[in-house]
Amino acid sequence: MEEGKGVVKHILLAKFKDGISENQIEEHIKGYANLVNIVEPMKSLHWGKDVSIENLHHGFTHVFESTFETKEGLAEYIAHPVHVEFANGFLSNLDKVLVVDFKPTTVDI
Repeated sequence: MEEGKGVVKHILLAKFKDGISENQIEEHIKGYANLVNIVEPMKSLHWGKDVSIENLHHGFTHVFESTFETKEGLAEYIAHPVHVEFANGFLSNLDKVLVVDFKPTTVDI
């Protein structure tokens, strides 16, 4: 597989600041999900709350997984003005954030 080709997953782990209401969190999630309708290279968004029994979450409470067709599409998303505007408001309400991008690989057994 050539570098820059193929699906890319964008994983964001978040811990919202103390004092952020559930309604505010829900609005951020809706805003994040709406980026799929606006930024063409963003193909999907899934999210959820940590439910781990291992207690290895390091304080992160929410997980967001976005899918892009290529690394170039991810770069286009990151630079898109609507994403930049959303990210500025979203990130200002987070106490902690961790972002990882990767290309999924299937393990042949």
